Amino acid sequence: MCFAAFKAKAKMAETAADTWVIAGLGNPGAEYAHTRHNAGFDCLDLIAEDVRVHYWKAKDGALYGEGKWHDIPVVLVKPQGYMNLSGGPVKAVMARYKVKPDHLVVIHDEMDFDPGRVKVKFGGGLAGHNGLKSINEKLGTPDWFRVRIGIGKAPGRMAGADYVLSVPKGEVGEAHAAGVDAARGAALYLVENGLEKAQQRYN
Repeated sequence: MCFAAFKAKAKMAETAADTWVIAGLGNPGAEYAHTRHNAGFDCLDLIAEDVRVHYWKAKDGALYGEGKWHDIPVVLVKPQGYMNLSGGPVKAVMARYKVKPDHLVVIHDEMDFDPGRVKVKFGGGLAGHNGLKSINEKLGTPDWFRVRIGIGKAPGRMAGADYVLSVPKGEVGEAHAAGVDAARGAALYLVENGLEKAQQRYN
């Protein structure tokens, strides 16, 4: 192999190693659009604008698209098998791009935070979230990044399932939208600058 070809091959390997997968969690279908549980989907739609994903491929049980953020290759993923089946599609897309768990960012709703609050973390517990449980099961590890969008607790005696599948309105809706937008910035800042700096800025 000539030196130029070797350099080109090495460059390709380096680029592949640097690819990040950013997965937004939600449920497919119009009936779930913009609900609290679909905060990850809504955030990914915003990120798609930033990384110039204009075309989504449908394969492996997911919609996914390729883009770049400041020369960093990113693949955006929306699992299409409902929340509790998120892990299979995420794992399949990661395998397709040879991405390891330490280059995975998952964006999801978080009931333990007030609406609009955003936090970034690596690994840790799953907080009873079915999407996270599925990803953890399929990858065999909890060691990947999460960007958590606060949605608050269900009011009164309202069932948690009904709450997360409802659309936030009024001032709460405005706080929710602000949180989704902040998560957009947090995910991209994390990819570019690392966990510590992202936590300092967003947590």
